[in-house]
Amino acid sequence: MTAVPRRRRRIDGVLLFDKPIGWSSNAALQKVKWLLRAEKAGHTGTLDPFASGLLPICLGEATKFSQFLLNADKVYLAEIQLGVRTTTADPEGEVIATLPVTADRLAVEAVLPQFTGDILQVPPMHSALKRDGRPLYEYARRGETVEREARPVVVHRIEFLALKEDRLTLRVHSGKGLYVRTLAEDIGAALGCGAYLLALRREAVGPFRLAAGTDLPTLEAATEEERDTRLWPVDCLLGDVPRLDLDLDSAWQFGHGQAIWRSGLQVGAVMAVYAPDGALLGVAEVNEEGKLAPRRLVTRGPAA
Repeated sequence: MTAVPRRRRRIDGVLLFDKPIGWSSNAALQKVKWLLRAEKAGHTGTLDPFASGLLPICLGEATKFSQFLLNADKVYLAEIQLGVRTTTADPEGEVIATLPVTADRLAVEAVLPQFTGDILQVPPMHSALKRDGRPLYEYARRGETVEREARPVVVHRIEFLALKEDRLTLRVHSGKGLYVRTLAEDIGAALGCGAYLLALRREAVGPFRLAAGTDLPTLEAATEEERDTRLWPVDCLLGDVPRLDLDLDSAWQFGHGQAIWRSGLQVGAVMAVYAPDGALLGVAEVNEEGKLAPRRLVTRGPAA
């Protein structure tokens, strides 16, 4: 018997999804999209299959503003296996070295300042960064290593949580672009015993916290109406963007793609623009003429 396809619908908002271990970020995205019957969906930054935790998933019109989370700070709970190195710096790789572990808490806390603040980090070969149009992991799968330039990243804080024999647990608060796998490997090198990232759980992305998220069993057990109530509004992605409310005439002009003039605007400023009824119209940037020019517009209309 052929299964009847589920009818897609327009649905706008953000789901704070607790991605389970063993799922790729894309698989999690497709599952959520299917459960909510969404026409359009995208996530805001990948988590490796061995990792779990907060994966904000944008639905419908929210996908137009997902970039505002791509550069957001993140908080991770990281469990690091000391004394072992793997080919991928995570549990999915093959063991390539083992060394005795003599480090104690004092030794760990002594090296952590090396990895906080503005630091340089060499991206891992097993990553999606591209070289000559191809992701690095393709080279790595063929046993090739290519030269990578160190990139600047920001680590705001590393909190020591526990050291039980050869298992180190840290909480890492970082800016965009940090590879926690590489951080774990570098900490192991600084301790003289090597290390790899055994487990990772993302606890926060920008202003969003895992405690407000929804896991897969809860989502599967919910009715469609209950699932919809778990969505955050589209403009939750714009929390740090200054707000501008327009009158009816200006809102019509802006909503039809026209730049509008307002006094006192600074060239290059980005603003979230709202209609008189409080509905988000989109995001605008002040152009060189001092006008508020639409950059991303919300398509207004009823959700199915």
